[in-house]
Amino acid sequence: MTVLAAPAPDPSPPVRVHAPPLGVLGWTALAITLLVGLPIAVVLSHVFAPGESSWSHLVHTVLPGYVLNTLGLMFGVTAGVASMGVLSAWLVTAYRFPGRGLLEWTLLLPLAMPAYVMAYAYTDWLQFAGPVQSALRAVTGWQVREYWFPDVRSLPGAIAMFSFALYPYVYLLARTAFFNQSRTALEAGRLLGYGSWGSFFRVALPLARPAVAAGVALALMETLADFGTVSYFAVQTFTTGIFRAWQSLQDKVAAAQLAACLLGFVALVLLAERWSRGRARYHNTAPRSPLPPQRLRGAAAGLAFAACAAPVVLGFLLPAGILLKLALTDPEARWTARIAALAFNSFTLAGVTAVVTVGIAIVLAYAGRLTRRPLVVFANRAAGLGYAMPGAVIAVGILFPLGRLDNLLADWVYAQFGVRMGLLLTGTIVALVYAYVVRFLAIALQSMDAGLTRITPSMEDAARSLGATPAGTLARVHAPMLSGSLMTAALLVFVDVMKELPATFALRPFNFDTLAIEAYNLTRDERLAEAAMPALLIVAVGLVPLIVMSLRMARERR
Repeated sequence: MTVLAAPAPDPSPPVRVHAPPLGVLGWTALAITLLVGLPIAVVLSHVFAPGESSWSHLVHTVLPGYVLNTLGLMFGVTAGVASMGVLSAWLVTAYRFPGRGLLEWTLLLPLAMPAYVMAYAYTDWLQFAGPVQSALRAVTGWQVREYWFPDVRSLPGAIAMFSFALYPYVYLLARTAFFNQSRTALEAGRLLGYGSWGSFFRVALPLARPAVAAGVALALMETLADFGTVSYFAVQTFTTGIFRAWQSLQDKVAAAQLAACLLGFVALVLLAERWSRGRARYHNTAPRSPLPPQRLRGAAAGLAFAACAAPVVLGFLLPAGILLKLALTDPEARWTARIAALAFNSFTLAGVTAVVTVGIAIVLAYAGRLTRRPLVVFANRAAGLGYAMPGAVIAVGILFPLGRLDNLLADWVYAQFGVRMGLLLTGTIVALVYAYVVRFLAIALQSMDAGLTRITPSMEDAARSLGATPAGTLARVHAPMLSGSLMTAALLVFVDVMKELPATFALRPFNFDTLAIEAYNLTRDERLAEAAMPALLIVAVGLVPLIVMSLRMARERR
Protein backbone atom coordinates (compact mmCIF):
# COMPACT_ATOMS: atom_id res chain seq x y z
CA MET A 1 0.00 0.00 0.00
CA THR A 2 1.36 3.36 -0.98
CA VAL A 3 1.41 5.98 1.70
CA LEU A 4 1.26 9.58 0.51
CA ALA A 5 3.21 11.89 2.76
CA ALA A 6 1.83 15.28 3.51
CA PRO A 7 3.82 18.08 1.90
CA ALA A 8 6.24 19.85 4.15
CA PRO A 9 5.11 23.27 5.28
CA ASP A 10 6.60 26.15 3.34
CA PRO A 11 8.82 28.15 5.70
CA SER A 12 8.51 31.28 3.60
CA PRO A 13 5.87 33.79 4.78
CA PRO A 14 2.67 34.07 2.75
CA VAL A 15 2.74 36.52 -0.09
CA ARG A 16 0.50 39.52 0.54
CA VAL A 17 -1.22 41.07 -2.38
CA HIS A 18 -0.95 44.80 -1.93
CA ALA A 19 -3.70 47.04 -3.22
CA PRO A 20 -2.65 49.39 -6.00
CA PRO A 21 -1.51 52.83 -4.85
CA LEU A 22 -4.01 55.67 -4.79
CA GLY A 23 -2.14 57.69 -7.39
CA VAL A 24 -3.11 61.12 -8.60
CA LEU A 25 -6.68 60.10 -9.42
CA GLY A 26 -7.25 58.54 -6.02
CA TRP A 27 -5.92 61.53 -4.09
CA THR A 28 -7.93 63.87 -6.32
CA ALA A 29 -11.09 61.90 -5.56
CA LEU A 30 -10.42 62.19 -1.82
CA ALA A 31 -9.81 65.93 -2.11
CA ILE A 32 -13.07 66.41 -4.01
CA THR A 33 -14.94 64.45 -1.38
CA LEU A 34 -13.55 66.69 1.35
CA LEU A 35 -14.68 69.80 -0.53
CA VAL A 36 -18.15 68.34 -1.11
CA GLY A 37 -18.50 67.33 2.53
CA LEU A 38 -17.20 70.64 3.89
CA PRO A 39 -20.59 72.45 3.94
CA ILE A 40 -22.32 69.74 5.95
CA ALA A 41 -19.37 69.54 8.36
CA VAL A 42 -19.54 73.30 8.88
CA VAL A 43 -23.28 73.20 9.56
CA LEU A 44 -22.97 70.36 12.07
CA SER A 45 -20.07 72.11 13.81
CA HIS A 46 -22.40 74.99 14.74
CA VAL A 47 -25.02 72.83 16.45
CA PHE A 48 -23.75 73.69 19.94
CA ALA A 49 -21.91 76.88 19.04
CA PRO A 50 -22.66 79.91 21.24
CA GLY A 51 -24.58 82.50 19.29
CA GLU A 52 -26.76 85.52 19.89
CA SER A 53 -30.14 85.47 21.60
CA SER A 54 -31.91 84.65 18.34
CA TRP A 55 -31.78 80.87 18.85
CA SER A 56 -33.47 81.07 22.25
CA HIS A 57 -36.10 83.35 20.75
CA LEU A 58 -36.70 80.94 17.86
CA VAL A 59 -36.98 77.93 20.18
CA HIS A 60 -39.66 79.57 22.30
CA THR A 61 -41.67 81.12 19.46
CA VAL A 62 -41.52 79.65 15.98
CA LEU A 63 -39.51 76.42 16.22
CA PRO A 64 -42.52 74.25 17.23
CA GLY A 65 -44.39 75.59 14.20
CA TYR A 66 -41.44 74.75 11.96
CA VAL A 67 -41.48 71.18 13.25
CA LEU A 68 -45.25 70.71 12.91
CA ASN A 69 -45.44 72.25 9.43
CA THR A 70 -42.46 70.20 8.21
CA LEU A 71 -43.96 66.98 9.58
CA GLY A 72 -47.34 67.86 8.05
CA LEU A 73 -45.70 68.44 4.68
CA MET A 74 -43.85 65.14 4.89
CA PHE A 75 -46.92 63.06 5.75
CA GLY A 76 -49.15 64.83 3.24
CA VAL A 77 -46.66 64.61 0.37
CA THR A 78 -45.97 60.95 1.16
CA ALA A 79 -49.66 60.13 0.81
CA GLY A 80 -50.03 62.24 -2.33
CA VAL A 81 -47.04 61.07 -4.34
CA ALA A 82 -47.44 57.42 -3.30
CA SER A 83 -51.11 57.24 -4.26
CA MET A 84 -50.77 59.03 -7.62
CA GLY A 85 -47.43 57.50 -8.59
CA VAL A 86 -48.21 53.87 -7.71
CA LEU A 87 -51.75 53.87 -9.12
CA SER A 88 -50.76 55.40 -12.45
CA ALA A 89 -47.72 53.13 -12.76
CA TRP A 90 -49.82 50.01 -12.16
CA LEU A 91 -52.55 51.06 -14.60
CA VAL A 92 -50.21 51.79 -17.52
CA THR A 93 -48.23 48.60 -16.85
CA ALA A 94 -50.94 46.02 -16.12
CA TYR A 95 -53.77 47.26 -18.36
CA ARG A 96 -54.38 48.35 -21.91
CA PHE A 97 -56.92 51.10 -22.56
CA PRO A 98 -57.38 53.96 -25.04
CA GLY A 99 -54.74 56.66 -24.54
CA ARG A 100 -52.42 54.43 -22.50
CA GLY A 101 -49.47 54.87 -24.86
CA LEU A 102 -49.74 58.66 -24.68
CA LEU A 103 -50.21 58.74 -20.89
CA GLU A 104 -47.25 56.44 -20.32
CA TRP A 105 -44.81 59.25 -21.15
CA THR A 106 -46.95 62.33 -20.42
CA LEU A 107 -47.13 61.23 -16.78
CA LEU A 108 -43.51 62.42 -16.56
CA LEU A 109 -44.31 65.99 -17.66
CA PRO A 110 -44.87 67.46 -14.15
CA LEU A 111 -41.15 66.93 -13.50
CA ALA A 112 -40.56 69.91 -15.81
CA MET A 113 -42.83 72.09 -13.67
CA PRO A 114 -41.10 73.26 -10.45
CA ALA A 115 -43.44 73.30 -7.48
CA TYR A 116 -42.95 77.02 -6.93
CA VAL A 117 -43.90 77.77 -10.55
CA MET A 118 -47.02 75.62 -10.15
CA ALA A 119 -47.84 77.55 -6.97
CA TYR A 120 -47.70 80.85 -8.87
CA ALA A 121 -50.04 79.55 -11.58
CA TYR A 122 -52.62 78.10 -9.19
CA THR A 123 -52.62 81.25 -7.09
CA ASP A 124 -53.53 83.34 -10.13
CA TRP A 125 -56.22 80.84 -11.08
CA LEU A 126 -57.82 80.37 -7.65
CA GLN A 127 -57.42 83.79 -6.03
CA PHE A 128 -60.43 86.02 -5.33
CA ALA A 129 -60.04 87.96 -8.59
CA GLY A 130 -59.12 84.85 -10.56
CA PRO A 131 -61.28 83.13 -13.18
CA VAL A 132 -62.58 80.35 -10.90
CA GLN A 133 -64.02 82.52 -8.14
CA SER A 134 -65.15 85.15 -10.64
CA ALA A 135 -67.11 82.51 -12.56
CA LEU A 136 -68.53 81.14 -9.29
CA ARG A 137 -69.81 84.57 -8.28
CA ALA A 138 -71.22 85.20 -11.75
CA VAL A 139 -73.17 81.92 -11.74
CA THR A 140 -74.46 82.03 -8.15
CA GLY A 141 -74.78 85.77 -7.61
CA TRP A 142 -72.84 85.53 -4.36
CA GLN A 143 -71.02 88.53 -3.04
CA VAL A 144 -67.90 88.93 -0.93
CA ARG A 145 -68.07 87.06 2.42
CA GLU A 146 -71.19 85.15 1.32
CA TYR A 147 -69.36 81.94 0.44
CA TRP A 148 -66.35 79.94 1.55
CA PHE A 149 -63.56 78.99 -0.85
CA PRO A 150 -60.42 77.02 0.09
CA ASP A 151 -57.26 79.07 0.32
CA VAL A 152 -54.58 77.63 -1.93
CA ARG A 153 -51.89 79.57 -0.04
CA SER A 154 -51.93 77.23 2.93
CA LEU A 155 -50.37 74.01 4.18
CA PRO A 156 -52.88 71.79 2.29
CA GLY A 157 -52.23 73.88 -0.82
CA ALA A 158 -48.48 73.38 -0.48
CA ILE A 159 -49.01 69.62 -0.05
CA ALA A 160 -51.08 69.57 -3.26
CA MET A 161 -48.41 71.50 -5.20
CA PHE A 162 -45.62 69.19 -4.07
CA SER A 163 -47.70 66.08 -4.75
CA PHE A 164 -48.56 67.13 -8.30
CA ALA A 165 -44.98 68.18 -9.06
CA LEU A 166 -43.12 65.25 -7.46
CA TYR A 167 -45.28 62.14 -7.98
CA PRO A 168 -43.31 61.27 -11.20
CA TYR A 169 -40.41 60.17 -8.98
CA VAL A 170 -42.61 57.40 -7.59
CA TYR A 171 -44.26 56.72 -10.94
CA LEU A 172 -40.97 56.24 -12.75
CA LEU A 173 -39.47 53.84 -10.20
CA ALA A 174 -42.71 51.96 -9.56
CA ARG A 175 -43.37 51.55 -13.28
CA THR A 176 -39.91 50.05 -13.77
CA ALA A 177 -40.47 47.70 -10.83
CA PHE A 178 -43.87 46.55 -12.14
CA PHE A 179 -42.53 46.16 -15.66
CA ASN A 180 -39.66 43.94 -14.50
CA GLN A 181 -41.81 41.64 -12.39
CA SER A 182 -42.22 38.07 -13.55
CA ARG A 183 -45.54 36.67 -14.64
CA THR A 184 -44.80 33.64 -12.46
CA ALA A 185 -45.42 35.55 -9.24
CA LEU A 186 -48.59 37.22 -10.52
CA GLU A 187 -49.98 33.98 -11.90
CA ALA A 188 -49.27 32.30 -8.58
CA GLY A 189 -51.36 34.98 -6.91
CA ARG A 190 -54.24 34.34 -9.29
CA LEU A 191 -54.02 30.59 -8.61
CA LEU A 192 -54.51 31.45 -4.94
CA GLY A 193 -57.77 33.17 -5.83
CA TYR A 194 -56.62 36.78 -5.99
CA GLY A 195 -58.26 38.95 -8.60
CA SER A 196 -56.53 41.74 -10.50
CA TRP A 197 -56.49 44.14 -7.56
CA GLY A 198 -55.84 41.34 -5.09
CA SER A 199 -52.72 40.40 -7.04
CA PHE A 200 -51.73 44.06 -7.02
CA PHE A 201 -52.01 44.50 -3.24
CA ARG A 202 -50.76 41.03 -2.24
CA VAL A 203 -48.04 40.38 -4.86
CA ALA A 204 -47.08 43.26 -7.18
CA LEU A 205 -47.04 46.08 -4.61
CA PRO A 206 -44.94 44.19 -2.02
CA LEU A 207 -42.40 43.31 -4.72
CA ALA A 208 -42.25 46.97 -5.76
CA ARG A 209 -42.05 48.26 -2.20
CA PRO A 210 -38.31 49.16 -2.27
CA ALA A 211 -38.78 51.14 -5.50
CA VAL A 212 -41.82 52.96 -4.09
CA ALA A 213 -39.94 53.80 -0.89
CA ALA A 214 -37.01 55.16 -2.91
CA GLY A 215 -39.33 57.33 -5.00
CA VAL A 216 -41.10 58.69 -1.92
CA ALA A 217 -37.73 59.45 -0.32
CA LEU A 218 -36.66 61.46 -3.38
CA ALA A 219 -39.93 63.40 -3.31
CA LEU A 220 -39.57 64.14 0.40
CA MET A 221 -36.01 65.37 0.00
CA GLU A 222 -37.17 67.75 -2.74
CA THR A 223 -39.98 68.91 -0.44
CA LEU A 224 -37.62 69.58 2.44
CA ALA A 225 -35.27 71.47 0.11
CA ASP A 226 -37.98 73.76 -1.29
CA PHE A 227 -38.02 77.45 -0.50
CA GLY A 228 -40.12 79.12 -3.20
CA THR A 229 -43.41 77.30 -2.59
CA VAL A 230 -43.48 77.40 1.20
CA SER A 231 -42.26 80.99 1.26
CA TYR A 232 -44.87 82.16 -1.23
CA PHE A 233 -47.64 80.24 0.54
CA ALA A 234 -46.48 81.61 3.94
CA VAL A 235 -45.98 78.10 5.33
CA GLN A 236 -43.27 78.42 7.96
CA THR A 237 -40.79 75.55 7.62
CA PHE A 238 -37.12 75.10 8.44
CA THR A 239 -36.11 76.44 5.02
CA THR A 240 -37.97 79.71 5.48
CA GLY A 241 -36.66 79.88 9.04
CA ILE A 242 -33.06 79.60 7.83
CA PHE A 243 -33.46 82.61 5.54
CA ARG A 244 -35.29 84.55 8.24
CA ALA A 245 -32.50 83.97 10.76
CA TRP A 246 -29.86 84.70 8.16
CA GLN A 247 -31.26 87.81 6.47
CA SER A 248 -33.78 89.32 8.89
CA LEU A 249 -32.19 88.50 12.26
CA GLN A 250 -28.60 88.67 10.92
CA ASP A 251 -27.67 85.63 13.04
CA LYS A 252 -25.62 83.19 10.99
CA VAL A 253 -25.14 80.80 13.91
CA ALA A 254 -28.90 80.47 14.40
CA ALA A 255 -29.28 79.88 10.66
CA ALA A 256 -26.68 77.11 10.85
CA GLN A 257 -28.46 75.55 13.82
CA LEU A 258 -31.76 75.57 11.94
CA ALA A 259 -29.95 74.06 8.96
CA ALA A 260 -28.69 71.29 11.24
CA CYS A 261 -32.29 70.61 12.32
CA LEU A 262 -33.30 70.41 8.67
CA LEU A 263 -30.49 67.94 8.08
CA GLY A 264 -32.01 65.86 10.86
CA PHE A 265 -35.24 65.59 8.90
CA VAL A 266 -33.29 64.60 5.78
CA ALA A 267 -31.48 61.93 7.78
CA LEU A 268 -34.85 60.72 9.07
CA VAL A 269 -36.12 60.31 5.51
CA LEU A 270 -32.99 58.43 4.44
CA LEU A 271 -33.13 56.14 7.48
CA ALA A 272 -36.82 55.43 6.90
CA GLU A 273 -36.13 54.51 3.28
CA ARG A 274 -33.22 52.28 4.34
CA TRP A 275 -35.33 50.69 7.08
CA SER A 276 -38.09 49.99 4.57
CA ARG A 277 -35.66 48.19 2.28
CA GLY A 278 -33.94 46.38 5.13
CA ARG A 279 -37.08 45.05 6.76
CA ALA A 280 -38.77 43.97 3.54
CA ARG A 281 -38.67 40.27 2.80
CA TYR A 282 -40.18 40.20 -0.67
CA HIS A 283 -37.93 38.88 -3.43
CA ASN A 284 -38.51 38.29 -7.10
CA THR A 285 -36.20 35.42 -8.09
CA ALA A 286 -37.94 34.34 -11.27
CA PRO A 287 -36.61 35.47 -14.65
CA ARG A 288 -38.19 38.58 -16.13
CA SER A 289 -41.23 37.74 -18.24
CA PRO A 290 -43.88 40.43 -17.69
CA LEU A 291 -47.55 39.51 -17.77
CA PRO A 292 -49.33 40.78 -20.91
CA PRO A 293 -51.52 43.82 -20.12
CA GLN A 294 -55.24 43.16 -19.74
CA ARG A 295 -57.51 45.04 -22.12
CA LEU A 296 -60.09 47.31 -20.49
CA ARG A 297 -63.30 48.42 -22.15
CA GLY A 298 -66.23 50.64 -21.36
CA ALA A 299 -66.46 52.32 -17.98
CA ALA A 300 -63.35 50.55 -16.66
CA ALA A 301 -61.26 51.96 -19.51
CA GLY A 302 -62.70 55.42 -18.90
CA LEU A 303 -61.90 55.28 -15.18
CA ALA A 304 -58.35 54.11 -15.88
CA PHE A 305 -57.83 56.91 -18.38
CA ALA A 306 -59.23 59.50 -15.96
CA ALA A 307 -57.07 58.25 -13.07
CA CYS A 308 -53.91 58.55 -15.18
CA ALA A 309 -54.88 61.77 -16.95
CA ALA A 310 -55.80 63.70 -13.78
CA PRO A 311 -52.19 64.02 -12.48
CA VAL A 312 -51.02 65.14 -15.92
CA VAL A 313 -53.74 67.77 -16.23
CA LEU A 314 -53.40 69.08 -12.68
CA GLY A 315 -49.62 68.79 -12.53
CA PHE A 316 -48.66 70.16 -15.95
CA LEU A 317 -51.30 71.02 -18.54
CA LEU A 318 -53.40 73.30 -16.32
CA PRO A 319 -50.57 75.35 -14.75
CA ALA A 320 -48.72 75.52 -18.07
CA GLY A 321 -51.92 76.69 -19.77
CA ILE A 322 -52.45 79.36 -17.08
CA LEU A 323 -48.91 80.68 -17.52
CA LEU A 324 -49.16 80.57 -21.30
CA LYS A 325 -52.43 82.49 -21.25
CA LEU A 326 -50.89 85.16 -19.03
CA ALA A 327 -47.83 85.41 -21.27
CA LEU A 328 -49.92 85.77 -24.44
CA THR A 329 -52.79 87.98 -23.27
CA ASP A 330 -51.55 90.14 -20.40
CA PRO A 331 -49.67 93.25 -21.60
CA GLU A 332 -47.43 93.15 -18.52
CA ALA A 333 -46.07 89.72 -19.50
CA ARG A 334 -43.72 90.40 -22.38
CA TRP A 335 -40.23 89.57 -23.57
CA THR A 336 -37.91 92.37 -22.52
CA ALA A 337 -34.19 93.05 -22.49
CA ARG A 338 -34.18 92.22 -18.78
CA ILE A 339 -35.70 88.77 -19.42
CA ALA A 340 -33.05 88.16 -22.08
CA ALA A 341 -30.30 89.16 -19.63
CA LEU A 342 -31.77 86.90 -16.95
CA ALA A 343 -31.93 84.02 -19.39
CA PHE A 344 -28.29 84.63 -20.27
CA ASN A 345 -27.35 84.56 -16.57
CA SER A 346 -29.28 81.36 -15.98
CA PHE A 347 -27.87 79.62 -19.04
CA THR A 348 -24.32 80.72 -18.17
CA LEU A 349 -24.56 79.42 -14.61
CA ALA A 350 -26.19 76.17 -15.72
CA GLY A 351 -23.69 75.62 -18.53
CA VAL A 352 -20.61 76.29 -16.41
CA THR A 353 -21.93 74.10 -13.60
CA ALA A 354 -22.80 71.28 -15.99
CA VAL A 355 -19.28 71.25 -17.46
CA VAL A 356 -17.56 71.42 -14.06
CA THR A 357 -19.84 68.84 -12.46
CA VAL A 358 -19.50 66.34 -15.31
CA GLY A 359 -15.73 66.79 -15.31
CA ILE A 360 -15.54 66.09 -11.58
CA ALA A 361 -17.88 63.10 -11.94
CA ILE A 362 -15.60 61.62 -14.62
CA VAL A 363 -12.59 61.93 -12.31
CA LEU A 364 -14.43 60.33 -9.38
CA ALA A 365 -15.94 57.48 -11.39
CA TYR A 366 -12.71 56.72 -13.22
CA ALA A 367 -10.68 56.83 -9.99
CA GLY A 368 -13.02 54.30 -8.42
CA ARG A 369 -12.76 52.06 -11.47
CA LEU A 370 -8.94 52.11 -11.63
CA THR A 371 -7.88 52.04 -7.98
CA ARG A 372 -10.61 49.77 -6.59
CA ARG A 373 -9.58 50.92 -3.13
CA PRO A 374 -12.31 50.85 -0.46
CA LEU A 375 -11.36 54.36 0.57
CA VAL A 376 -11.95 55.71 -2.94
CA VAL A 377 -15.21 53.78 -3.28
CA PHE A 378 -16.38 55.27 0.02
CA ALA A 379 -15.29 58.72 -1.17
CA ASN A 380 -17.41 58.36 -4.31
CA ARG A 381 -20.45 57.44 -2.27
CA ALA A 382 -19.87 60.26 0.18
CA ALA A 383 -19.49 62.76 -2.67
CA GLY A 384 -22.97 61.84 -3.86
CA LEU A 385 -24.63 62.68 -0.55
CA GLY A 386 -24.88 66.35 -1.49
CA TYR A 387 -28.11 65.67 -3.40
CA ALA A 388 -29.77 64.89 -0.07
CA MET A 389 -28.74 68.29 1.29
CA PRO A 390 -31.21 71.16 0.75
CA GLY A 391 -29.86 74.18 -1.08
CA ALA A 392 -30.36 76.37 1.97
CA VAL A 393 -28.18 74.06 4.09
CA ILE A 394 -25.45 74.04 1.45
CA ALA A 395 -25.57 77.84 1.24
CA VAL A 396 -25.13 78.21 4.99
CA GLY A 397 -22.31 75.66 5.01
CA ILE A 398 -20.49 77.42 2.18
CA LEU A 399 -20.87 80.94 3.55
CA PHE A 400 -18.73 80.34 6.65
CA PRO A 401 -15.57 78.83 5.10
CA LEU A 402 -15.59 81.04 2.00
CA GLY A 403 -16.13 84.13 4.11
CA ARG A 404 -13.17 83.29 6.32
CA LEU A 405 -11.01 82.47 3.32
CA ASP A 406 -11.93 85.79 1.71
CA ASN A 407 -10.99 87.67 4.87
CA LEU A 408 -7.66 85.85 5.12
CA LEU A 409 -6.84 86.64 1.49
CA ALA A 410 -7.84 90.28 1.90
CA ASP A 411 -5.70 90.65 5.04
CA TRP A 412 -2.72 89.01 3.34
CA VAL A 413 -2.97 91.20 0.23
CA TYR A 414 -3.26 94.33 2.39
CA ALA A 415 -0.27 93.28 4.52
CA GLN A 416 1.88 92.50 1.48
CA PHE A 417 0.86 95.19 -1.00
CA GLY A 418 -1.16 97.73 0.99
CA VAL A 419 -4.19 97.22 -1.30
CA ARG A 420 -7.67 96.71 0.03
CA MET A 421 -9.49 94.20 -2.14
CA GLY A 422 -13.08 93.08 -2.11
CA LEU A 423 -14.48 89.59 -1.75
CA LEU A 424 -13.11 87.16 -4.32
CA LEU A 425 -15.29 84.14 -3.54
CA THR A 426 -18.23 85.07 -1.31
CA GLY A 427 -20.93 86.85 -3.26
CA THR A 428 -19.59 85.75 -6.64
CA ILE A 429 -20.56 83.05 -9.10
CA VAL A 430 -17.69 80.96 -7.70
CA ALA A 431 -19.72 80.38 -4.54
CA LEU A 432 -22.82 79.64 -6.61
CA VAL A 433 -21.07 77.09 -8.82
CA TYR A 434 -19.55 75.48 -5.72
CA ALA A 435 -23.01 75.12 -4.17
CA TYR A 436 -24.47 73.70 -7.38
CA VAL A 437 -21.66 71.16 -7.72
CA VAL A 438 -22.18 69.98 -4.14
CA ARG A 439 -25.93 69.75 -4.70
CA PHE A 440 -26.01 67.98 -8.07
CA LEU A 441 -22.78 66.00 -8.26
CA ALA A 442 -24.67 62.81 -7.41
CA ILE A 443 -26.72 63.05 -10.62
CA ALA A 444 -23.65 63.23 -12.85
CA LEU A 445 -21.80 60.61 -10.82
CA GLN A 446 -24.59 58.07 -11.20
CA SER A 447 -24.66 58.60 -14.97
CA MET A 448 -20.87 58.14 -15.20
CA ASP A 449 -20.92 55.00 -13.06
CA ALA A 450 -23.70 53.53 -15.18
CA GLY A 451 -21.79 54.32 -18.38
CA LEU A 452 -18.50 52.86 -17.15
CA THR A 453 -20.13 49.61 -16.05
CA ARG A 454 -21.05 48.95 -19.69
CA ILE A 455 -17.38 49.12 -20.77
CA THR A 456 -15.48 45.88 -20.36
CA PRO A 457 -12.17 46.13 -18.43
CA SER A 458 -10.41 44.23 -21.23
CA MET A 459 -10.52 47.39 -23.34
CA GLU A 460 -8.53 49.23 -20.69
CA ASP A 461 -6.01 46.39 -20.51
CA ALA A 462 -5.60 46.47 -24.29
CA ALA A 463 -5.03 50.24 -24.26
CA ARG A 464 -2.52 50.01 -21.42
CA SER A 465 -0.65 47.20 -23.18
CA LEU A 466 -0.21 49.55 -26.13
CA GLY A 467 1.43 52.11 -23.87
CA ALA A 468 -1.54 54.38 -23.21
CA THR A 469 -1.60 56.23 -19.88
CA PRO A 470 -4.77 56.27 -17.73
CA ALA A 471 -5.54 59.78 -18.95
CA GLY A 472 -4.95 58.75 -22.55
CA THR A 473 -7.17 55.68 -22.13
CA LEU A 474 -9.92 57.86 -20.72
CA ALA A 475 -9.66 60.41 -23.53
CA ARG A 476 -9.22 58.04 -26.49
CA VAL A 477 -11.15 54.94 -25.41
CA HIS A 478 -13.70 55.73 -22.74
CA ALA A 479 -14.79 59.25 -23.66
CA PRO A 480 -16.20 58.30 -27.10
CA MET A 481 -18.09 55.38 -25.57
CA LEU A 482 -19.38 57.58 -22.73
CA SER A 483 -20.74 60.32 -24.99
CA GLY A 484 -24.36 59.37 -24.28
CA SER A 485 -23.81 59.27 -20.52
CA LEU A 486 -21.92 62.56 -20.66
CA MET A 487 -24.74 64.30 -22.51
CA THR A 488 -27.38 62.86 -20.19
CA ALA A 489 -25.48 63.91 -17.07
CA ALA A 490 -24.80 67.41 -18.39
CA LEU A 491 -28.41 67.86 -19.44
CA LEU A 492 -29.82 66.77 -16.07
CA VAL A 493 -27.45 69.03 -14.14
CA PHE A 494 -28.21 71.94 -16.49
CA VAL A 495 -31.96 71.65 -15.91
CA ASP A 496 -31.64 71.25 -12.14
CA VAL A 497 -29.48 74.38 -11.92
CA MET A 498 -32.06 76.31 -13.93
CA LYS A 499 -34.74 75.36 -11.37
CA GLU A 500 -32.67 75.71 -8.18
CA LEU A 501 -33.94 78.58 -6.02
CA PRO A 502 -32.72 78.41 -2.37
CA ALA A 503 -28.96 78.26 -3.05
CA THR A 504 -29.26 80.87 -5.82
CA PHE A 505 -31.32 83.17 -3.63
CA ALA A 506 -28.79 82.99 -0.80
CA LEU A 507 -25.45 83.10 -2.66
CA ARG A 508 -26.06 85.07 -5.85
CA PRO A 509 -23.82 88.09 -6.47
CA PHE A 510 -25.17 91.57 -5.94
CA ASN A 511 -27.40 92.68 -8.85
CA PHE A 512 -27.11 89.26 -10.45
CA ASP A 513 -30.50 87.58 -10.85
CA THR A 514 -31.67 84.48 -12.68
CA LEU A 515 -34.99 83.41 -14.14
CA ALA A 516 -35.88 81.57 -10.93
CA ILE A 517 -35.05 84.61 -8.78
CA GLU A 518 -36.99 86.94 -11.08
CA ALA A 519 -40.08 84.72 -11.01
CA TYR A 520 -39.92 84.52 -7.21
CA ASN A 521 -39.45 88.27 -6.72
CA LEU A 522 -42.27 89.17 -9.10
CA THR A 523 -44.75 86.78 -7.50
CA ARG A 524 -43.75 87.94 -4.02
CA ASP A 525 -44.79 91.42 -5.18
CA GLU A 526 -48.06 89.92 -6.54
CA ARG A 527 -47.01 90.64 -10.14
CA LEU A 528 -48.07 87.22 -11.35
CA ALA A 529 -48.52 88.18 -15.00
CA GLU A 530 -44.95 89.48 -15.26
CA ALA A 531 -43.67 86.28 -13.65
CA ALA A 532 -45.27 84.14 -16.38
CA MET A 533 -42.49 84.65 -18.94
CA PRO A 534 -39.48 83.59 -16.76
CA ALA A 535 -41.52 80.75 -15.30
CA LEU A 536 -42.41 79.44 -18.76
CA LEU A 537 -38.76 79.56 -19.82
CA ILE A 538 -37.81 77.41 -16.82
CA VAL A 539 -40.54 74.90 -17.71
CA ALA A 540 -39.51 74.82 -21.38
CA VAL A 541 -35.91 73.98 -20.50
CA GLY A 542 -37.11 71.28 -18.12
CA LEU A 543 -39.00 69.54 -20.93
CA VAL A 544 -35.80 68.61 -22.77
CA PRO A 545 -34.61 65.76 -20.51
CA LEU A 546 -38.17 64.49 -20.24
CA ILE A 547 -38.32 64.07 -24.00
CA VAL A 548 -35.12 62.03 -23.83
CA MET A 549 -36.51 59.90 -21.01
CA SER A 550 -39.76 59.38 -22.89
CA LEU A 551 -37.91 58.13 -25.96
CA ARG A 552 -36.01 55.67 -23.79
CA MET A 553 -39.25 54.42 -22.23
CA ALA A 554 -40.70 53.89 -25.69
CA ARG A 555 -37.66 51.81 -26.68
CA GLU A 556 -38.06 49.66 -23.57
CA ARG A 557 -41.54 48.64 -24.68
CA ARG A 558 -40.37 47.46 -28.09
